[in-house]
Amino acid sequence: MKHTDNGETPSGRTPLGRLIEKRLSRRAVLRGGTAVSITALALTPAACFRADGGLRFRELAHGSTADHAVADGYDANVLIRWGDPVVPGAPKFEPNNVTGEAQSQQFGMNNDFIAFMPLPRGSNNSAHGLLCVNHEFCVATQMFPDASMATALKVMTAERGRAELASLGHSVIEIKKTDGQWTTVDGSSYNRRITALATEMEVTGPAAGHERMKTSADDTGRRVIGTLFNCAGGKTPWHTVLTAEENVHFSFSGTPNDAREAANHRSMGFTGPGRYPWRAAADPRFDLSKEPREPNRFGWIVELDPYDPNSVPKKRTALGRFRHEGAGCALSHDGRVVVYQGDDARFECIYRYVSDDAYDPDNPEANRDLLDKGTLSVGRFEEDGTLVWIPLVHGTGPLTAANGFDSQADVLIETRRAARFLGGTPMDRPEDVDVNPITGTVFAMLTNNTEREADETGASNPRGPNPFGHVIEFTPPVASNGQRDHAAETYTWDIFLQAGNPAEAEHSAVYHEDTSEHGWFGAPDNCAFDPKGRLWIATDGAPDGINDGVWACQVDGSERALTKHFYRVPHGAELCGPEFTPDGETLFVAVQHPGLDGPNSLFDNPSTRWPDFKEDMPPRSAVVAITKRGGGEIGS
Repeated sequence: MKHTDNGETPSGRTPLGRLIEKRLSRRAVLRGGTAVSITALALTPAACFRADGGLRFRELAHGSTADHAVADGYDANVLIRWGDPVVPGAPKFEPNNVTGEAQSQQFGMNNDFIAFMPLPRGSNNSAHGLLCVNHEFCVATQMFPDASMATALKVMTAERGRAELASLGHSVIEIKKTDGQWTTVDGSSYNRRITALATEMEVTGPAAGHERMKTSADDTGRRVIGTLFNCAGGKTPWHTVLTAEENVHFSFSGTPNDAREAANHRSMGFTGPGRYPWRAAADPRFDLSKEPREPNRFGWIVELDPYDPNSVPKKRTALGRFRHEGAGCALSHDGRVVVYQGDDARFECIYRYVSDDAYDPDNPEANRDLLDKGTLSVGRFEEDGTLVWIPLVHGTGPLTAANGFDSQADVLIETRRAARFLGGTPMDRPEDVDVNPITGTVFAMLTNNTEREADETGASNPRGPNPFGHVIEFTPPVASNGQRDHAAETYTWDIFLQAGNPAEAEHSAVYHEDTSEHGWFGAPDNCAFDPKGRLWIATDGAPDGINDGVWACQVDGSERALTKHFYRVPHGAELCGPEFTPDGETLFVAVQHPGLDGPNSLFDNPSTRWPDFKEDMPPRSAVVAITKRGGGEIGS
């Protein structure tokens, strides 16, 4: 049995059986381009949930270039880059003098998730709004001229550690579209930097105030400085942003002197010296030997209100603690709020949160804490196409003191361990999980898993190893009022596509039969739906010879899973955070870590200097605004 990314063995649950004939027959329906999958046909009123409109852009060719590229007839313009000013009075970016003070006021490094929030709040304005962007991680060899893999431990100082922490977190930027061109609004009162260095946050929900959340700097267990490794995210019906904390273990070093927390930390991947050991010098709270409980304050979903620059972000512990990739929101048939989440590691699980109370569009105050009271469940994907949601509730089944769960706070702090006890299905790196606004079905991006062996495969993870990843679709039942019941105990599910090159038999790739030589991809990571319900897939880990980018497809009809290549990032980059304006006429994307490809990622010798292409400027992550030349809806 292979080990997970966190040093623990996968779930003790018996692995799903190998792919069998009845599952192959379900997938054969996809191959033939049949109008809808068998799971959709099983729903009586399925015709009411139809995406609309084919994709009519001329497909972009695969390629590996130093510049980005977009499909013919479209423009892709850089909107904001790492180091550009955010808050009023921010200093000019100096690539040879990156400091914590400057980074706290500038656009952070390695942008990921993007949320477009229209102005005014609650409107569908597609020409004026707030761009809310995560900053996931740092690349010291691109941030500091004298840093390399060999010298990092020697040249990284406490001040440089503070600069890194300041570059992480989140940015809020006011933007406007004038004469078809997007620009930032300099000096906007909305503009804000939320950093891992200094931004105070409130801990809410069942784990707030618990003894395991208390540190020497916070004896209340309710206040924490900063947010780390913010990857994907989501948006709530009440117009706030959810930002997901993912690989938080990289920031911590040392050995905890608390036996219970040592086992907990191993489950989250806190082993060895950490990827950024100099951060413990920048801030002692990242030293596990001094603050063994500090890691428990990271690995959560953070909610922030971009419309109020003075608001305090909240870490919502009811949604569980693990290495979150995203937080896709939906309203169930009865108005309750549902949040879908992936745990981005090999052999980890997919989760669903359902609020106790319903969303009230007429009473904003009543919605303020809907993410504090509800039920978190883990998904178990059965071989017959059934998805069962198993609640993670203290006192039920094995989640008792006998197994180290003394309270609901313990269950949530150690969500991964609780999920293993309950038999959640170990998946192939579940990343973005999002809801189609038209059909109401849910799509999960499973990026890859090279550690899964052939005897560990099953219906929901059919390849071992799985270097290319796949996309899985699960379908909530329809309630008596004709709306999706996202709170139901059981759904149906099916594999939407299997990534890889369909021309290579050993890849076992599955797409629509008419997919072109440029329409296939590897490593699906983030995703978005346009206003017509079409799926846009961003990749991270393209096979040799092609760069990552965006591919789009229909989710039903005769072109279901007919993926087409739309946008390509430069050398060494991955594509993150696809986000549409409400009218579908702009697609924002985040180009992360351009030039990061092995030894060529150094400050003075990158494989690309995108987007500036200046000898005195390193490659810089950036947000790109894609529009149709002459105007109109993207893709149509």
